[in-house]
Amino acid sequence: MSSQKDRLGTGGRINRAIPLTFTFNGRTYQGYQGDTLASALLANGVHFVARSWKYHRPRGIVTAGVEEPNAIVQLESGAYSVPNARATEIELYQGLVATSVNAEPSIEADRMAINQKFARFIPAGFYYKTFMWPRKWWPKYEEKIRAAAGLGKAPDVPDADRYDKCFAHCDVLVVGGGPAGLAAAHAAGLAGARVVLVDDQRELGGSLLSCRAQIDGKPASQWIEKIEAALSQMPDVKILTRSTAFGYQDHNLVTVVQRLTDHLPVSMRKGTRELLWKIRAKRVILATGAHERPLVFGNNDLPGIMLASAVSTYVHRYGVLPGREAVVFTNNDDGYQCALDLKACGAKVTVVDPRASSDGALPSVARRHGINVMNGAVVTVANGKRRVSSVEVAAFGKGVVGAKQATLACDLVAMSGGWSPVLHLFAQSGGKAHWHDGKVCFVPGKGMQAEVSVGAAAGEFGLARGLRLALDAGVEAVQSLGFKLTRPVAPQAAELKEAPLMPLWLVGSHERATRGPKQFVDFQNDVSAADILLAAREGFESVEHVKRYTAMGFGTDQGKLANINGMAILASALGKTIPETGTTTFRPNYTPVTFGAIAGREIGDFIDPIRKTCIHEWHVEHGAAFEDVGNWKRPWYYPKAGEDLHAAVARECLAVRTQVGILDASTLGKIDIQGPDAAKLLNWVYTNPWSKLEVGKCRYGLMLDENGMVFDDGVTVRLADQHYMMTTTTGGAARVLTWLERWLQTEWPDMKVRLASVTDHWATFAVVGPKSRKVLQKVCRDVDFANEAFPFMSYREGTVADVAARIMRISFSGELAYEVNVPANAGRAVWEALMSAGDEFGITPYGTETMHVLRAEKGYIIVGQDTDGSVTPLDLGMGGLVAKTKDCLGKRSLTRSDTAKEGRKQLVGLLSDDPASVLPEGAQILAAGTRAPAAGQVADTPVPMLGHVTSSYYSPILKRSIALAVVKGGLGKMGEKVTIDVDGRPVDATISSPVFYDIEGVRQHVE
Repeated sequence: MSSQKDRLGTGGRINRAIPLTFTFNGRTYQGYQGDTLASALLANGVHFVARSWKYHRPRGIVTAGVEEPNAIVQLESGAYSVPNARATEIELYQGLVATSVNAEPSIEADRMAINQKFARFIPAGFYYKTFMWPRKWWPKYEEKIRAAAGLGKAPDVPDADRYDKCFAHCDVLVVGGGPAGLAAAHAAGLAGARVVLVDDQRELGGSLLSCRAQIDGKPASQWIEKIEAALSQMPDVKILTRSTAFGYQDHNLVTVVQRLTDHLPVSMRKGTRELLWKIRAKRVILATGAHERPLVFGNNDLPGIMLASAVSTYVHRYGVLPGREAVVFTNNDDGYQCALDLKACGAKVTVVDPRASSDGALPSVARRHGINVMNGAVVTVANGKRRVSSVEVAAFGKGVVGAKQATLACDLVAMSGGWSPVLHLFAQSGGKAHWHDGKVCFVPGKGMQAEVSVGAAAGEFGLARGLRLALDAGVEAVQSLGFKLTRPVAPQAAELKEAPLMPLWLVGSHERATRGPKQFVDFQNDVSAADILLAAREGFESVEHVKRYTAMGFGTDQGKLANINGMAILASALGKTIPETGTTTFRPNYTPVTFGAIAGREIGDFIDPIRKTCIHEWHVEHGAAFEDVGNWKRPWYYPKAGEDLHAAVARECLAVRTQVGILDASTLGKIDIQGPDAAKLLNWVYTNPWSKLEVGKCRYGLMLDENGMVFDDGVTVRLADQHYMMTTTTGGAARVLTWLERWLQTEWPDMKVRLASVTDHWATFAVVGPKSRKVLQKVCRDVDFANEAFPFMSYREGTVADVAARIMRISFSGELAYEVNVPANAGRAVWEALMSAGDEFGITPYGTETMHVLRAEKGYIIVGQDTDGSVTPLDLGMGGLVAKTKDCLGKRSLTRSDTAKEGRKQLVGLLSDDPASVLPEGAQILAAGTRAPAAGQVADTPVPMLGHVTSSYYSPILKRSIALAVVKGGLGKMGEKVTIDVDGRPVDATISSPVFYDIEGVRQHVE
């Protein structure tokens, strides 16, 4: 086990009383509770942790947070494996196992490291130009390129963890638990508002945990503890730590992932691993901080080259000294704080500053502490193999690199190129960032939602001013919501004098960038300054195009460190300003989120929601086989002992035709339509007229899309003068409701109509067959079921088994039939009462397969099975349903030349010459005597197709096979012979009427 040779003897926010062992790349190390994997590796002197994506160069830890581009690891293995985890975010736990990615067989002996020797031949976009010939080899090229690309490996076994989702509403949502976020949340909480504070760290404090700042004359840690304690005691304040806000949607909806168990050993993880919060807030305060920018110079990717703020974080928060002989390369005063922190730990420090002078407070303190400062100088190149060993320093003035001044030996380079506010949530909210010349960064501009950015996220990098403005934002947020609050006293912090930052986007000229050592802009994707300049030379001017050509800002990094430097280099190459060049898009998820968090429990069998009717368990108890229809579990058939599908369906069909059957039709879509313009809406969406439909009557209707094609069908009943109940197909319920809402919201907003989906509210049972009236008369004594009192296509209210019910006399089988609708909670009791009442008549429950046979015998269509989006009412022989006296959606399209032409596919019946031969659904229909080529053969000329079979069954009552089909000009071909291609075998059939049984339609009107 390696010793923690670079661990400081004291300090840090780690618990030294609890040592933890972990494994990295097969070696065992020790850290402490409170460490991250990155801090523990640095404590053990491990700087070389990764290989780069394309060139496989040695890479080390650069940052201390979510912006880490290099230290990407494969965490754990098997079912708990996490690819592409950032070592800077992984909380150390006992037994943690991690390995480097993109390196085989190891990072020390990575066989792809040979790419470094060919780096000049594989610039950005090289594979677009290199692997073009011969064209037929491209699949092989692609296979090899894909094998070489990527970072971690996706697990090959199912995830063992569980993920959940929850929803919350609040008055004020504060994103970020640093000084600004704490000040804003505390002010809002004092007013009694409902506040949610979200922070991605395990503890609150943000940047205050990485420095020696004082607030109100005391160490900042004491102020953090006081504010956190106060927030914890406020009943309407909720604090979410280890939580990342990754998306900002419309209407102030912010999505947050909370990590609940990732910090625990694998053996101790129980319950939910991650919780996805969807938080709707009246006001949002973004305190997301800022990312420090790296500097672009030769070999700036060597292990041991880090951000200055990260070095301070490792010193103060984790008690780790990343180097003992350091060079701090900074173009701003904040870099001097890192130099002071290193000096205080006993390190030898030299500051290299391109500014001619630096008279700010921190540079002055640094000089007083004996730190060597080289003004008017830049680091031009770093030297080393697997860790930086020295840097070359040259003079710098008026933007030009001068003569070499020195070579400085070092084992650490801390670089600081200024700060970039974290704007992704602001941008996702609809806001536009604008360039601030004085602060040399993009800052939030005008917002589009009820939000405000504070602290470093707003470009306020000074602690004192940031605290004051954040407190003001918290006060203003609650006051705008009507809360009474007197402005609290603002926390006091020292205001330091700062010298202006000197923008330094690229050390050296463009020519040096293309010919000297690699100067990396995007560490994760191996994008160098030369790549961006090459893109500009090749005509790419849009920053989005350059991003895609070079891969800048791709991957888990998403440009957190790279993009501002890259935009500036591109702007210089194009002769434009940075704001003219613009930013790339801040897409969710700017900070990576696991697939599990997004999926939640909707995986495996739950990838679609499973819907069950209220009597699903009765069906299970009685042996039903199920099929999935529009997410519903519907009984398919009810086999008895020794019965297969065909035997069970034959029994069920004959029971319905001769006695009585019962079907659970609860899954039919039901839309409650109310309002003065309800009839007007129905007139527009259905082809037939609805204004004169009497209360208590039902009507069948066809619905068309804009192209005149059948969209859905169903029966609608008029319950009252301004109240209708529309039924739709099971699978079309959501589609139809969305369709109606679309037209009401976009084209007919003046219509006074309310729609509500009530499918789940009602249980619907079809009681069907010659004895159906007798069954209902036994359980419903307050409705007159006589033909004259209750005619076909009418509706009555009454009680069935003492439950209030709506009863409709409609039929999808051609038999005497009633649909009983009762509240879903009473569904099973009513179903069992109907079964009991029908027992003496041999009542038989039947499923969807029998339903299909019964309706096909009568020629009734199923939308989506007998139609395919290219069928009109005229094609179905249902032109009589299209009213001539009114307009409707899609009617105009019925007169188009293509829609009205001869030879369109039309619905017909088919009777095979062999009554026992059931035609396969989807089988192709050919002219009589035509033979399709046998399997494996190719016809000399295409075989003309007349149509295809849409529905096909064996009819027990007819004792023969029947089929529905669409055939070109079929309505004019009655009695003609056709040939059906059944897997290369010809089957002859005759075109017939689609109505096979009870052609006169008398059975549904039986006395």
